[in-house]
Amino acid sequence: MNYVKKRIFIIFIILFMALFNFTKSFGNYEKLITDFTVTSIDGKKMKLSDFKAKGFLLVNVASKCGFTKQYDDLQKIWTNYKDKGFVVLGFPSNQFGGQEPGTNSEIKDFCEVNFNITFPIVEKTDVKGDQAHEIYKWALKNYGNSTIPKWNFHKILINSEGKVEETFLSFVSPTSKTIVKKIEKILN
Repeated sequence: MNYVKKRIFIIFIILFMALFNFTKSFGNYEKLITDFTVTSIDGKKMKLSDFKAKGFLLVNVASKCGFTKQYDDLQKIWTNYKDKGFVVLGFPSNQFGGQEPGTNSEIKDFCEVNFNITFPIVEKTDVKGDQAHEIYKWALKNYGNSTIPKWNFHKILINSEGKVEETFLSFVSPTSKTIVKKIEKILN
């Protein structure tokens, strides 16, 4: 392999590892997901412990993203599994390409009018960096870099113990066989 090809190969490997950090960090979980309280898109406090959930799917959402059609699949997951104790929780964020510019009221209206969303959505927030929502900081601390969204519609699956089970990149559909199998395993 010549010098240029080696450099390109090394740069590719470094970029791949940086973008898709597959290493998992297992923290001591001083808190569980059910220890958190979030503010709904309507401005009301929601204790996650009130859901009596067996699992959660946390998703940073955006109204003007190429992945926005995933709202339909998120609603399907919510509809299919809410009675079994599974919660889909949307976190609107404007951190990726400015694709969630609206107010909380505009976001709520968009979700209800265009996708008939009934799953809980929190107020617009950051999901990465110093100002990230405390749940995203908790996930990073306890599970590692794969919990940091790289784009809109990144998914964090929380198991029945209230801990991060796995993360999924934006292009993985919420109704993919992989995610559905993991949800059903958590619920059984």
